[in-house]
Amino acid sequence: MAKPSHLKFNDIAPDPTLLDANGNPIQLSSLWQKKVLVLAFTRHFGCPQCKEMVDQLISAHQTLTDKGMQLAIVSHASAESAKAFCEQRAPTAVCLADPDRVAYRAYGLYRGNFWQTLISPRIWRSNRRLAREKGFKPEVPHAGQDAYQMSGTFIIGTDGRIRMPYYYEDIADHPPVDLLLHGVMGVDWTKPFDSKPVI
Repeated sequence: MAKPSHLKFNDIAPDPTLLDANGNPIQLSSLWQKKVLVLAFTRHFGCPQCKEMVDQLISAHQTLTDKGMQLAIVSHASAESAKAFCEQRAPTAVCLADPDRVAYRAYGLYRGNFWQTLISPRIWRSNRRLAREKGFKPEVPHAGQDAYQMSGTFIIGTDGRIRMPYYYEDIADHPPVDLLLHGVMGVDWTKPFDSKPVI
């Protein structure tokens, strides 16, 4: 069965129901209705690159907030496990659990191959750097999590449309925070896209 294509700029964002940190259902659209949403999907809790990504997002969280953006971190774990992870690494973010990976599939995030998740030279260089600088080492995924799951980050406007889809080439390829804040050309994420030509 063929996988759906990746979401593109200005596509309507999928709106699945996930679980919040307390296990209560939450409609994803409830997060982007008032603020631009930075939606960050993690790989698994033992992934060094995921820890780095989350740490970078939390370090920039106040700047994101000042720009009218809200940060939500999604994991494919139970709500209880997601809550424990977020309390340790992302206490200021909205923590969402997607144990059945409904949202992952809706956003075109599937299992990667060996190159994307294990043998890319960039991954090995990243693992060495993170072990040296931060003491992060690859760990076995928590129960129910998949080491081959790919990550992704999306910016969704208050109109429910994708402002920026970011699909990883490999697990070490998370987007720079500056890209999330300013886009490629200093774009204002709060403004809807106008496809009409300027005359």
